[in-house]
Amino acid sequence: MQKLSRKNRTVSKPLPIKIIQFGEGNFLRAFVEYAIQILNKEVAFNAGIAVVQPIEKGMVSMLNDQDGLYTLFTKGIKNGTTIENKELITNIVAGIDPYINFEEYLNLAKETALEFIISNTTEAGISYAASDEFDMSPPSSFPAKLTRLLFERFNHFEGAVDKGLTIIPCELINHNSDTLKEIILDYIALWNLPDEFKYWVMNSCTFHNTLVDRIVPGYPKNEIEAYNRQLDYKDDLLVTAETFFLWVIEGDKSLKEKLPFHKTDLDVKIVDDMQPYRTRKVRILNGAHTAMVPFSLLYGNETVKETVEESFTGPFIRSLVFDEILPTLDMDKDELVDFAEEVFDRFRNPFIKHQLASIALNSISKFKVRVLPSLLDYLNNRGTLPIKTVFAFACLIRFYKGSYKEQKMPVNDDSIIVKEMAEIWSLSSLNDIVHQILAKKTYWDQDLNQVKGLTNAIITTLELIEEYGIESGFSKLR
Repeated sequence: MQKLSRKNRTVSKPLPIKIIQFGEGNFLRAFVEYAIQILNKEVAFNAGIAVVQPIEKGMVSMLNDQDGLYTLFTKGIKNGTTIENKELITNIVAGIDPYINFEEYLNLAKETALEFIISNTTEAGISYAASDEFDMSPPSSFPAKLTRLLFERFNHFEGAVDKGLTIIPCELINHNSDTLKEIILDYIALWNLPDEFKYWVMNSCTFHNTLVDRIVPGYPKNEIEAYNRQLDYKDDLLVTAETFFLWVIEGDKSLKEKLPFHKTDLDVKIVDDMQPYRTRKVRILNGAHTAMVPFSLLYGNETVKETVEESFTGPFIRSLVFDEILPTLDMDKDELVDFAEEVFDRFRNPFIKHQLASIALNSISKFKVRVLPSLLDYLNNRGTLPIKTVFAFACLIRFYKGSYKEQKMPVNDDSIIVKEMAEIWSLSSLNDIVHQILAKKTYWDQDLNQVKGLTNAIITTLELIEEYGIESGFSKLR
């Protein structure tokens, strides 16, 4: 079977680079590339995507080996009807690793047709590193890399107003574009870049907060043969996703004209305020995901579907969502319940094998954003700690020990965090371990030992887990 390439596929001529995308992972390929392909097909958007690898280890070389092509399979159930689709994604026209060829990366800034910057570098990606210097090739952080690219474009086009870019980050942090913009301005100050450039960034470029929603299990390694039988080529980058799709972008009429999704059936909402959508989705869907990963892996499950259908873990996660997360949200209760029920239907999607290990990446930063606010709001509103959320928090801490009952846990985080957690777990006192972890302001933005009752609750929970295991340990808390 031939390897997938443009030579053995009937693919239209290369598209002009209209979008630079930071990130090459499963989510972006099943979400942004899919959305842009629909625009290209249905409204002649004519947008090619240049994918930039944001960290030193990535998949750009694999993308280039397949000429940017890959297959997207989407499956789901809507109103009782099974929906299945297969599509060859063709709009990636360049894959660039700035760690290997920084000059090639900077040259992207000179593309005349370029209009958009889109990114998803995980919640940890939009961060400031004071150690980043202008002359580094490349700087370490995504915002620093982007600042260098923008400065290159500003200089190349001599500050032309119409060469500013529309910047649409998809990282799952609140006010993602506002945060990214502030960090870019910090780098402008750190590097003593001209005031004219700062003015150009603030007035010629536009920044748009976003919310993205689609479950993307990614490469179906356990069922790859069944998928391969549906293809007449070899695809090492095949990706699977659910049919559900939602993209909420803050913007005005001019952004709607630039991104004419209203001329398609795709659920892209360009709105004045995305906060209601964001809070609902992050706390319920993403919160449930993040809470279940360490807890369910320690229990012995492997997939999201298995977690929500298992006799112990299923009711646990459902109660965590309906009894501990929903009460903290100041929205219409019927709408919240309907949304939560839809989330659990998506979790049960029989066509999606969403491996827990694949969503364990950066679990600490995810917990801070997705779950911790619900825990704190519950305590503030009711005066007591939410027992299942606290148990999930304790499981997160236990997960980062790296192994449980002689089974290695798929810890996947920043190397500094992994090292710090290993050092803390080497301490002999569980009391010291918990105190040190909860005190990490770099993890939680606060000293969680100051949260009434939390430290002792975590210590007690971890003691029960060690003595009785996950299910029996939890039963001892009630």
